Amino acid sequence: MKRQVFDAEHEALRATTRQFIERELMPYAQQWEADRLVDRSAFVAAGKYGLLGFGMPEEYGGGGSDDFRFNAVINEELSGYGGPIPALALQNDVVAPYFKHLGNEEQKRRWMPGIVTGETVLAIAMTEPGAGSDLAGIRTSAVRDGSGENADWIVNGSKTFITCGINSDLVVVVCRTDPNAGHKGFTLLVVEREMAGFTRGRKLDKMGQHHQDTAELHFEDVRVPAANVLGAEGRGFYHLMENLPSERLSIAIGAVAGARETWRQTLQYAKDRKAFGQSIGAFQHNRFLLAEMDTELDVSEQYIDRCLRAVVDGDLTAVEAAKAKWWCTETAKKVIDGCVQLHGGYGYMMEYRVARDYCDSRIQTIFGGTTEIMKDIIGRDLGL
Repeated sequence: MKRQVFDAEHEALRATTRQFIERELMPYAQQWEADRLVDRSAFVAAGKYGLLGFGMPEEYGGGGSDDFRFNAVINEELSGYGGPIPALALQNDVVAPYFKHLGNEEQKRRWMPGIVTGETVLAIAMTEPGAGSDLAGIRTSAVRDGSGENADWIVNGSKTFITCGINSDLVVVVCRTDPNAGHKGFTLLVVEREMAGFTRGRKLDKMGQHHQDTAELHFEDVRVPAANVLGAEGRGFYHLMENLPSERLSIAIGAVAGARETWRQTLQYAKDRKAFGQSIGAFQHNRFLLAEMDTELDVSEQYIDRCLRAVVDGDLTAVEAAKAKWWCTETAKKVIDGCVQLHGGYGYMMEYRVARDYCDSRIQTIFGGTTEIMKDIIGRDLGL
């Protein structure tokens, strides 16, 4: 089914993204996989190709577009590639919107040009060792060193599972600034790479996505100037809620695009692989499995496209994003698991992409809000 949500401009960006992958990622894939880390130069290369900051204002070097379909195109192509990639979806879809929507003019002048060129790598630090899905359980604290609006903040605490934890230059840290104010007691502070007391722990040894620098972050009496408060003091929790729908849609987009490519390669394998005198795809059971996967991915893409239109129209809801996130990631998990099964023993070998995809994709039903949290959001909206 031809997708109707993209026009010629989006397809032109798709072609540019493919060139970026071929010229700037593929030649280094083996090295980055061995290093288990994508080099920072990949972000700078992405900036040169115009793949960063197209949603940022033009006066700061950005593209000045609010069309999330451009984000979707880049996300789809990178997810379909399957090799080591820089976390452009994190930069474009998740963290940059905080700077765009919450940053004041001084902050935008200071930070946006580097974000657009890829010289400034972003991260966001929400999750803590004792606070994952329950953001209200965050304990990282920030207290004023003195009185008045211009007093510095002193940050203490730890974060974990932070994507770009090693490469990042600016980290949006969710801090508890008023322990007695409940959801109104959180503030977003931007911690910069060289600030004293800010240290990075080990690069975490994950089940998949070994090339992504997921790390622990530690803050010990880190002095953060008042000029680094992002958004309004005490509104951090609400700022997170406002930005999470686009993050969840981004995850859904990447999940389906990645699973679609896994399915395509499995379809070809089913045609080529022979057993009992015929291709394994010719057996009715296997043919039915591949047909089911194709249908499920098509249906998922159609809902994603509906959500993309809602973003363009400015009316995507948190509930719609939650539906997209849980459905698409669970569908991708099911499809890729089925692809492993169709590969037989070869599906368990890491030299085959299907095995790597199985490991890399498993996190998608967990990060950005677990499937269970997504269903709870939807259920509460039903009045339950």
